[in-house]
Amino acid sequence: MIGVWVLLGAVVVTALVAAVTKAVNGRFRAVVPVSASASPPAVSTGQPSAPAAADGVSVDDLGGAALGRRATFLQFSSSFCAPCRATRLLLADVVAAREGVVHVEVDAEANLELVRRLNVLRTPTVLVLDADGVVRGRASGAPRRDQVEAALDALAAP
Repeated sequence: MIGVWVLLGAVVVTALVAAVTKAVNGRFRAVVPVSASASPPAVSTGQPSAPAAADGVSVDDLGGAALGRRATFLQFSSSFCAPCRATRLLLADVVAAREGVVHVEVDAEANLELVRRLNVLRTPTVLVLDADGVVRGRASGAPRRDQVEAALDALAAP
């Protein structure tokens, strides 16, 4: 009888974890630029960094890819990531319908310094950059179309 209760408990815990994961997967959250915060970051790597490293992404970080006039979706992907392919197609479709928005995909494995600096923990991770390359939003996991469009609309709002 105890085995049945243990099994039932494990099923309930698994269902709760799955529900929470589904609720937060791919959801964009706003990011406050470091320069706008009252205090510097608490953790230091001991390495000097330029202001762009703390506040955002430069064209050099993107391998020369241009930033969008309005926004840039910076997608971190890996070769073995199936949700990355779906995210690439979704972002390409959204970018095609919005003027001044660019999609740049970065191989996370080939850009480990940038991955560490921007605290990318999984793929796909999508960062929303403003016209200056400042990170304004991020989503871990594959976002849905409505989430992508809401992130763009939030960027345009004052």
